[in-house]
Amino acid sequence: MTRRDSAGDGTMAMVGAGELLTGSDGPSSSIGYFARFGVDENLIRETLAAALSRGGDYSDLFFQHRVSTMMGLEDGAVNKAFTTVELGVGVRVIKGDQTGYAFTEELTLDAMRSAAKTAAAIADGPSRTAPQRFHVYKDLPRRYALQVPWDAVRPEQKLPILEGLNAAAFKADSRVAKVTLSFSDEHGAVLVADSNGRLVEDVQPMTTLYLSCVAEQNGKREQNMYGVAGRAGLEYYSPERLGRIVREAVGRTTILFEAVQPPAGELPVVLAAGSSGILLHEAIGHGMEADFNRKGTSIYADKINKPIAHPFVNIVDDGTNEYARGAINVDDEGNVPDKTMLVENGVLTTYLHDSISAKHYKVKPTGNGRRESYRHAPLPRMRSTYMLPGPHKHDEIIASVKKGIYCSNFTNGQVNIGAGDFTFYVKNGYLIEDGKLTRPIKDVNIIGNGPKVLEKVDMVADDLVIDEGGWTCGKDGQGVPVSQGIPTVRVASITVGGRNS
Repeated sequence: MTRRDSAGDGTMAMVGAGELLTGSDGPSSSIGYFARFGVDENLIRETLAAALSRGGDYSDLFFQHRVSTMMGLEDGAVNKAFTTVELGVGVRVIKGDQTGYAFTEELTLDAMRSAAKTAAAIADGPSRTAPQRFHVYKDLPRRYALQVPWDAVRPEQKLPILEGLNAAAFKADSRVAKVTLSFSDEHGAVLVADSNGRLVEDVQPMTTLYLSCVAEQNGKREQNMYGVAGRAGLEYYSPERLGRIVREAVGRTTILFEAVQPPAGELPVVLAAGSSGILLHEAIGHGMEADFNRKGTSIYADKINKPIAHPFVNIVDDGTNEYARGAINVDDEGNVPDKTMLVENGVLTTYLHDSISAKHYKVKPTGNGRRESYRHAPLPRMRSTYMLPGPHKHDEIIASVKKGIYCSNFTNGQVNIGAGDFTFYVKNGYLIEDGKLTRPIKDVNIIGNGPKVLEKVDMVADDLVIDEGGWTCGKDGQGVPVSQGIPTVRVASITVGGRNS
């Protein structure tokens, strides 16, 4: 694990992965997107001076502008459409490992100074000097460059997509009785400025599209859905992707008419490649976020450089997957993210760090400082967490199970993050009998402990899939967009329970 000592003068050592900082002595022209709102270097300097007026070790400003639109279609007609606009700045002051935070939706000097003085109350000492010059990122990655930004896309360009999906879903199966669609997109940007004199801006798009359908057969009704999401533009919705949305949503719904409940008890469980990564994210990934370990509440708090899985298990958290929902060019503290190897050859190698935890552990931030909006202080959060391909084959894993279940689609779940205890609801899956997938299953709960399940992963296939679903990760009341994935994986045993078990 690469190490970097914290700065000797008490400032936070906040450097992007790969050391991608380059300097610029330019004046207000260094502000790009946010210049339209009257933000310039003088406004930033005066606000940082107020934030440091009581001796904080470090301060940063997080500006955000976001325009979100949503269009919904039900019963063949658009039944909802709205736009939400957010604009504001959050001021953070750090003193030791304590954080003061305040925000304002008014980008004036008086309002920003007031917020800064509120955040500064965390400290009580002589004032520190705000930077007189700022340095600008020149080499940000371009992981989600758009052909056309969402603010240039008109509603009438989206409507044919919804109408086409609606018609295709009804045409796909005569049992489909109702179709609901939701299409959303975001356009906006963030700007991070800090007391080390750094400035970095990033324009951040997002789009999601969900299709939910209800099917009827012999007086019974079933419902299911499928959706995709990414940091992409209108070109994301290719004919192939739109066709997949229909096939998956309708197929996942209608197969439930044939589904049975599996036997209850301790069974081998095979996790399908793709969205099964939710179990990896929730039951294991959160326990690798550094704040839980710094506070001693995670089961992994004393596991660095110790084996926690079989040698063929490798887990990463990655901010670099182009156009993925969990991709970021820069985290919400101004650090450029990279791919972070969490588990290498079965050994826990590092945690996911923001600047505070990185200073505590005397390492570099991993680019995982994330926040829901300017109303929130950043926390160590996942981006795209997945298990790397292993030495086995999908068919080999299925053939190895005499009696078990195959989980392909999860919905609701609950997790005790510290201990890793979990309960997940399997919406779609199959029985495995004598090494073959047989009858579909439904109404299945799996119950276990994330770290123990990781220890029981005894086969990993070479078929990694990063799921495109619109996953949002919740923590401390904040939600951030994430991606996840997994290859086909066999867990030696997990407690399986049906509705009546």
